Amino acid sequence: MGGNKTMIQYNTIAELQNFIVLDNYTKSSMVNESPAGYQNETDLEHELLEDLEYQGYEYLPALTTPEGLLANVRKQLQTLNNAVFTDAEWQRFIDEYLDKPSDSIIDKTRKIQDDYIYDFVFDDGHIQNIYLVDKRNIARNKVQVINQFEQTGTQANRYDVTILVNGLPMVQVELKRRGVAIREAFNQVHRYSKESFNSECSFYKYLQIFVISNGTDTRYFANTVKRDKNSFDFTMNWAKADNTLIKDLKDFTATFFQKNTLLQVLLTYSVFDTSNTLLIMRPYQIAATERLIWKIKSSYQAKLWSKPEGGGYIWHTTGSGKTLTSFKAARLATELDFIDKVFFVVDRKDLDYQTMKEYQRFSPDSVNGSESTAGLKHNIEKDDNKIIVTTIQKLNNLMKSEASLPVYGQQVVFIFDECHRSQFGEAQKNLKKKFKRYYQFGFTGTPIFPENALGAETTASVFGRELHSYVITDAIRDEKVLKFKVDYNDVRPQFKDLETEKDEIKLTAAENTKLLLHPDRIKEVSQYILQNFRIKTHRNQGSGKGFNAMFAVNSVEAAKLYYEELNNLQKDNDRKLKIATIFSFAPNEKQNAVGDILEENFEPTAMDSTAKEFLTKAINNYNAIFKTSFGVDSREFQDYYRDLAKRVKSQEVDLIIVVGMFLTGFDAPTLNTLFVDKNLCYHGLMQAFSRTNRIYDATKTFGNIVTFRDLEQATIDAITLFGDKNTKNVVLEKSYEEYLKGFTDIATGEARRGYVDIVKDLKEQFPQPDEIKTEVGKKAFVKLFGDYLKIENILQNYDEFTNLKELQKIDKRNPDVLEAFKKSHFLTDDEISAMMEIDVLQERNAQDYRSTYNDIRDWFRREREGKASEESKIDWDDVIFEVDLLKSQEIDLDYILELVFEHNKKTKDKDALVDEVRRIIRSSIGNRAKEGLIVDFIHETDLEPIQDKADVISAFFSYAQKKQKEEADKLITEEQLNMEAAKRYIQTSLKHEFASENGTDLNAVLPKMSPLNPQYLTKKQSVFQKIATFIEKFKGIGGTI
Repeated sequence: MGGNKTMIQYNTIAELQNFIVLDNYTKSSMVNESPAGYQNETDLEHELLEDLEYQGYEYLPALTTPEGLLANVRKQLQTLNNAVFTDAEWQRFIDEYLDKPSDSIIDKTRKIQDDYIYDFVFDDGHIQNIYLVDKRNIARNKVQVINQFEQTGTQANRYDVTILVNGLPMVQVELKRRGVAIREAFNQVHRYSKESFNSECSFYKYLQIFVISNGTDTRYFANTVKRDKNSFDFTMNWAKADNTLIKDLKDFTATFFQKNTLLQVLLTYSVFDTSNTLLIMRPYQIAATERLIWKIKSSYQAKLWSKPEGGGYIWHTTGSGKTLTSFKAARLATELDFIDKVFFVVDRKDLDYQTMKEYQRFSPDSVNGSESTAGLKHNIEKDDNKIIVTTIQKLNNLMKSEASLPVYGQQVVFIFDECHRSQFGEAQKNLKKKFKRYYQFGFTGTPIFPENALGAETTASVFGRELHSYVITDAIRDEKVLKFKVDYNDVRPQFKDLETEKDEIKLTAAENTKLLLHPDRIKEVSQYILQNFRIKTHRNQGSGKGFNAMFAVNSVEAAKLYYEELNNLQKDNDRKLKIATIFSFAPNEKQNAVGDILEENFEPTAMDSTAKEFLTKAINNYNAIFKTSFGVDSREFQDYYRDLAKRVKSQEVDLIIVVGMFLTGFDAPTLNTLFVDKNLCYHGLMQAFSRTNRIYDATKTFGNIVTFRDLEQATIDAITLFGDKNTKNVVLEKSYEEYLKGFTDIATGEARRGYVDIVKDLKEQFPQPDEIKTEVGKKAFVKLFGDYLKIENILQNYDEFTNLKELQKIDKRNPDVLEAFKKSHFLTDDEISAMMEIDVLQERNAQDYRSTYNDIRDWFRREREGKASEESKIDWDDVIFEVDLLKSQEIDLDYILELVFEHNKKTKDKDALVDEVRRIIRSSIGNRAKEGLIVDFIHETDLEPIQDKADVISAFFSYAQKKQKEEADKLITEEQLNMEAAKRYIQTSLKHEFASENGTDLNAVLPKMSPLNPQYLTKKQSVFQKIATFIEKFKGIGGTI
């Protein structure tokens, strides 16, 4: 960056803002004519290559083979390192470091991100550092571009452009013609990137970033094999600093692919974390980081330290990845030579295990877990340790106890990870007194403005101006967080006045506190939670994976009553929910902002004896379920806190009851529901609601908030304060009525059809789904049923829809039954008659439709994909197969076998049983390959002696394992395969649940045959096909072959 000129008297030379996330950019379509008409992949590719060449990339049209790639890598690394390898040295360098045969994608990524310097010993004995990339002087890295790289894969007509950095493939651009749905394009890239991506050329494991584009929408994402990080939701567009998206390929090329920008994204703004996941930062994270670093430099030059003008704050909404941004900013600040120390300040509870590990990896001495200030002081005194991670509590104690430390006079940067914390005010006062030359920055999801400040201090008055903002509306538009569906559940008429009361004074009055905890109310709320838990968390479907939930209550007393009542009500259930709770002593500290949630510390022993007893009991129950041994003293309680956090994230805990802890800063993507019996507003409300809106996959469409108090106005006030007046249309989910009858989408202006219309169309257009013969019919059906799947997935979260489905199960002609239904669901006559008029798709029909949808998807993958589009007159580009939604309805094997048992008890007719089972299996994705196996099992097994569900399951597995062994032996004999190798290969494939063509394992299986024999490849293909089908059929069965 400019501005590091020698400081003579002109301090007017401000630091140049060489930002890569631009403040201004004029779209190419405003400057140039847009390309005439439709562009296919060839046109797009041609234009991209031209633009990149114009931007200074070297285009190598002749480089199309692995040998050519390797020769070019050698040339580029020799130039970069100013060294020359002999052939023998080069080969050794490849084997020792650059391309070790055992390297995985993870090893290669580590070489780019962390271990990019290798001490190589040349044959004459001298040692030189060989760099793969130069991260200090970014412009020295050479960028080149190639296309049409040779592949022996199946799809010959792939359009991809590869960008090389110093000869190594680092960015892969996949082009689809304009009009192909970007999501479907992503799914295709994804299928073949999983295993076989250019497996012939192991250098392709160096890829860091994928870019996909259909010309009008262009997205980038990290090359990572982590299942939870590679769904479409983690792709992103590039953007300007004001968060306007840059989507068109032409504009994306001019900004993201600008040489310096791309190199910065690859080498500066990516993080390879301790769990071996590569994270490429999003544009708003980069924008905030670079503006923060620029601010430190320019404040240093203008000598603006120790004042608000020298710092600033960053407003990034909760859930948008603040910690990654502040982590990167802290790391980059340590690289400024005039800075002596960087303090990264977190709240004690947020210093979770994960953050600590990240910092320790980056700087082993940065984090000191000890509670004492001595450890902190010791860390500060180490010269080689520029970064200090500490809690606000510890920092405060240090300033109070140490009158003078050298660091007080040094150039110091403070970064506060979440700048609204209990001891914040006091720490600020001490900091101003003690530190002489500091620059301080705050990150927050919910700033304190004059409207919600309790004292005179606002975020801006403490930290200075806002350097960057990314608010909840931005995040929802970019699909980086979800909307909220807020539902006040008002079915307790005798408590309604209290539940709608807003006045804090009245609410805290003794008799009202008592009324809110009235046994009847506790019981009714608990019953509602238990009755609706599985529906709200999507566990009613198939495998019952779904999500989990949190219940926020007003006090420890409430937590105790609910915990006991919920457990008591479910004590006779077969499948009990695992319920846990956590709370601690909340000292009465001064709040900074209206609606702050009272902070609980890690000293539960300071609570009164009844609270302590209850916590002990709850932790003992937890210990019994999970075979752990936690307790209530401070150390053990912290371990409990961490263990519980981990089990909520991994869904081992179904419902967690909290008072204050976990309502801020706790991150669990598998949480989708928050039950609330507590008056929340502003900061606290946004924080609590945001526990539920982390993106996960397509089945998680919004955060479900069920309140047992009327928080409607509080919700609107909070989201208006932290967004703008139109925010509520963006942030809050539509009403039940709108989803039922249809509505116009404000954002896009398009009319969205309602459930009623979709069901009507399905029944009219496709009364017999198995008779859809034409391709036009198939496409129309897939689009229509896809709409049905999406709307049904959303409606499941509405109590009204649950009631509607329940109504289908009763005899509607019987007035007594109807009356009972009306009472138990708190419905009026008018509501019942309105419900009677809605046509609901019956479960059996839905199964048949799902089955047809799966058939068409299989047909499409077999027949259409990979064939040139010319062969068909029908354009499937805009069709997206809703795989996630189908999987959420997935029915697992145990469930199917339990049905076999139930059905056989009722009727002994095996043919009817087989029909029923076929229907269910075909409507599910994962078990279609097992249809034959299950049907044979029914025919060949005497079901009479089987006593219960567990027996039928074990009978099936032993039958299937026997079959598996027989069929494996048959396959090996018929194809004359090598017995040992084949068994090994099949066993490994069963373990991974898919067969892979990569590596030499498959070749070892084949009968002795020269690879030059023309029949070799056909044989290899047919054997692979047979084994792959075998794996599909028997995966998950267990046993040995």
